[in-house]
Amino acid sequence: MKKILSTREMLLKAQKGGYAVPAFNIHNLETLQVVVETAAELNSPVILAGTPSTIVYAGGEYIVGMAEVAAEKYNIPIAIHLDHYENIEEIKHYVDLGFKSTMIDASHEDFINNIKAVQDVVEYAHRFDATVEAELGRLGGQEDDLIVDEKDSMYTNADQAKEFVEKTGIDSLAIAIGTAHGLYKGKAKLDFERLKEIRSKVNVPLVLHGASDVPDELVKKAISLGICKVNVATDLKIPFSNEVKKYFIENPEANDPRKYMTPGKEAMREIVKHKIMVCGSNGKA
Repeated sequence: MKKILSTREMLLKAQKGGYAVPAFNIHNLETLQVVVETAAELNSPVILAGTPSTIVYAGGEYIVGMAEVAAEKYNIPIAIHLDHYENIEEIKHYVDLGFKSTMIDASHEDFINNIKAVQDVVEYAHRFDATVEAELGRLGGQEDDLIVDEKDSMYTNADQAKEFVEKTGIDSLAIAIGTAHGLYKGKAKLDFERLKEIRSKVNVPLVLHGASDVPDELVKKAISLGICKVNVATDLKIPFSNEVKKYFIENPEANDPRKYMTPGKEAMREIVKHKIMVCGSNGKA
């Protein structure tokens, strides 16, 4: 049986190839199906990401089980990723369960305590060949139940990033260069000079969070400058829910999930296709 992979090889390959692997936030069977089916159609590696509340909602065992079926069915690299986890014991539990990729988000801590928390997760996860992503600097906006006020969001410092990577042993680094979780208030503006400086000092794959609602040309430029994992969440939820709502408006007596979920899946499928093409991961499985 083909296994769920860690993100190690797929991100290193992307870093070398000058493209990015998309990480799509999924919530249930339908959203997982759409992502893996579309990735397989475009022959793209893919990361299935779940925030803490998503994993509680869907059940970690179900996510692992569905991902194992997908890995067996499709001949593409598939990873399942714990996104924005702050509780170290929860991370260890889900690594034991079969998750091969995790993000420990201790970016709300000071620099020293962030390092200590990440070191703990790295030491544990690497025993199971699981990869660890961490974040330095914070994004504005909201991710799941985590809200970061705009005035508290901080950009990643390149020298700190170098020290952080060296001391923690992480496999990938999420950096703050001006993106925001959720949708933007105003026009997106990314600090590409900061990205270049970080890339020159850090050798692990770099991750762009908050890529929903960022113009394609800015995402592509960030990828050309060294970003090799792009997170997408809000851009998927909105078209899915809009089409389901539209279906109920047009069919107020509807009660069959197979029928009202399908328009949502098809709307989401188009976004997944588009994001894969923007990342340049099509044909790279």
